[in-house]
Amino acid sequence: MKISLVQTHIHWENPKANYAHLETLLNNHTEASDLIVLPEMFTTGFTMRPETQAEEANNAQTLNWLIKQAVQKKAVITGSVALREANRHYNRLFWVQPNGTYFTYNKRHLFRMGNEHQHYTAGSQRLITNLNNWAICPQICYDLRFPVWSRNRFKRTATGAQAEYDILLYVANWPEVRRYPWRQLLIARAIENQCYVVGLNRVGEDGNAIAHCGDSLIINPRGEIILEAPLNTTGVFSTTLSKTYLEEFRQIFPVGLDADAFSLEI
Repeated sequence: MKISLVQTHIHWENPKANYAHLETLLNNHTEASDLIVLPEMFTTGFTMRPETQAEEANNAQTLNWLIKQAVQKKAVITGSVALREANRHYNRLFWVQPNGTYFTYNKRHLFRMGNEHQHYTAGSQRLITNLNNWAICPQICYDLRFPVWSRNRFKRTATGAQAEYDILLYVANWPEVRRYPWRQLLIARAIENQCYVVGLNRVGEDGNAIAHCGDSLIINPRGEIILEAPLNTTGVFSTTLSKTYLEEFRQIFPVGLDADAFSLEI
């Protein structure tokens, strides 16, 4: 699985400028990828003005742009945008496949300290999707702080325990001032869920003068960092994940066999 992280600044509340900027980055990155990851709210930045900035769900320009990129790059592309549907606003992640079909995930945990809960509606359903025989669970920024929501479930089989997903993925606008918990929580999620964890964060100052340094990481199921994007650097950073490595580690260290069964109340 070849994953490319697009760590970048975001033009504040300016989708057209962000489309053009991202197209330049993607066109200059000539390596083929299976999955391309864009930041949270990559068309506007982390805006709390969805009344003027959100796109209509039934006419989402960004979705059309994502479909175009997925078809051209022959890769899945994902990231989140501000969206309006049935008079409600959502921080919605699109998971767009190269055949033009897509899935969505609405951010579950809204960032109270930034008043996100006053402007957006929380989601209630996780998304687990499949790409090249990898099960992937994409989530958004503040979701990272809530381990129950992201918890991997293991089903006992004749040969061991089958995990619900193999990759846990976060797209984010995570401020630089909290980069220490960002790194530690990503590592914790990889270890406790025995999976790869992908954390893609933006760089630069947003329209509220909040600084972001990137710190985008990919972590293996042992909690080891296998890709670390340079701080405060715009670019596309790629690495390849090994399904064999993951499966062998789960066999020699089968924590899934001792995992607690649970149900989640929404």
